[in-house]
Amino acid sequence: MVTKDELVCEEDISFELTVDGITRQKSTTRQLIFDIPRLIELASFQMTLYPGDIISTGTPDGMGPIVPGNVVSLTVEGIGTLSVTVAHAHPGTRRGLGN
Repeated sequence: MVTKDELVCEEDISFELTVDGITRQKSTTRQLIFDIPRLIELASFQMTLYPGDIISTGTPDGMGPIVPGNVVSLTVEGIGTLSVTVAHAHPGTRRGLGN
């Protein structure tokens, strides 16, 4: 987590998403349809936001399917990297994208 004064330029922050170390997406916030302040405004209108909350937006081309065991990592310039390992869906739950 970073504070607003720690970000270099919120209008043009680069990010890269990898699956098992292979780049699948690479873009910048300049390519977003809505800028970051507008995304925060829209999300906070619908729910209470707390420190540490993540607002997930759409995605640029390149994601493709993922399977259990894949490690998906998102690196955001000036913030850091978040990595998750894809798990099997629990029986009785809705299947998400990539399953």
